[in-house]
Amino acid sequence: MLTPQPIKKSVTMPVLKYSQTQPEKVSDGIERRLVHTDSLMTAVLDLSGGPKSEPDPFHSHPHEQSCYIASGKVLFLMEGEDPVELQTGDMFYVPSGKPHAIQLLSETARLVDNFSPIREDFL
Repeated sequence: MLTPQPIKKSVTMPVLKYSQTQPEKVSDGIERRLVHTDSLMTAVLDLSGGPKSEPDPFHSHPHEQSCYIASGKVLFLMEGEDPVELQTGDMFYVPSGKPHAIQLLSETARLVDNFSPIREDFL
């Protein structure tokens, strides 16, 4: 969790300065930076090593998730739905408990994920 930094007199808020943080290496080709409140989490994921020939394994979680594709191109897969190619500027939503996955289609991508409630397993 980020320590709130003073912004103005008597005002503090959580701030993530991308250039001043070290990412967490999640796995080969995936780095993550986090900021959160008690009930909402934003995760910036930097993906590299693409394009990939296969999607990541399907997974699910009890959290609602929305994702903004800040750069790059991915294939979004969700159980019971047709796969969809998404690129810079596109978004997707995942309901609680719904199995889903992505496949990196470009060399790199940056995804901005929001989770509610927060992903305690990321802390």
